Amino acid sequence: MPKLLMSLRNVPDAEADDVRAFLDAHRIGWYQTRPGPFGITAGAIWIRDDADHPQARRLMDAYQAQLRERVRAERAQAEARGEAESFGSLLRQRPAWVLLRVAAIVLLLALMALPGYLLWR
Repeated sequence: MPKLLMSLRNVPDAEADDVRAFLDAHRIGWYQTRPGPFGITAGAIWIRDDADHPQARRLMDAYQAQLRERVRAERAQAEARGEAESFGSLLRQRPAWVLLRVAAIVLLLALMALPGYLLWR
């Protein structure tokens, strides 16, 4: 019976390509399901044989650890160069975008607090 290896929701194409490549390199049978037409379901990569799932999981864990270290190193380098994205840099680059979202958050918090305020009056 097939077993889920990873959901493809919010997974970049390059990362999914890497996963498919290391599964092929280790001769692990897999198939991919596509996302649903309305975005309700995400695509996924499945392992065909139950016996291959532990090996695929170990490979996936090693890949994710390597990816995590690489991304952390890239972030540290960007911070050292002063190029890392922060709230302040985003506010300077796209003030309207940031302020619109902050206003939306404040509005939502106010709407959530309104019933309590009306009950206390």
